[in-house]
Amino acid sequence: MNILFVCKYNRFRSKIAEDYFNKINKNFRLKAKSAGIFEGSKISEFQKKIVRRFGIEIKEKPRGISTKLLKWQDCVVIVANDVPKDLFKENREYGKKLLIWRVPDAKEDSEKEVKKTIDRIKKNVRGFLKKLKWQ
Repeated sequence: MNILFVCKYNRFRSKIAEDYFNKINKNFRLKAKSAGIFEGSKISEFQKKIVRRFGIEIKEKPRGISTKLLKWQDCVVIVANDVPKDLFKENREYGKKLLIWRVPDAKEDSEKEVKKTIDRIKKNVRGFLKKLKWQ
C-alpha cells in the first residue's frame, strides 16, 4: 500500500508524518511519501531544532502534489485541518482510501505548539499503523 500524507505546504505536518511513519514502519509493503497542496518554503531553523529532538529529520524541500503522486498512492491521509477533503473525493470512487486527521498548524515561534503538533501526528501515525496490521 502506498500512503500519501498531505498538508497545505508540505513543510511541517505531512513531512513529520512521512518521516515518522517510515521510521517506525516494519512492513516493507507499506510505503509513504508526502506532499502539499501548494509547494511551500522550508521550515525555520527553530522548528528544525525541535523536530530533531523528536528524532525526526526534515531534509527534503517541500513538494507539491503531482499527477504522478496521485496515481502512485492507494491512500491519502490529510494531516492538516486546512486542506479541503473535497480535493480527494475521487479517491473513494477509484477504490482508494481517504483519511482525515485535522491537525492544526503550529506557530513557528511557539515551542509548545510545535511539540504538541508533533506529538499528535506521532500518535495518529502509530494508530494508523496498528489498523493497517489488521487489514
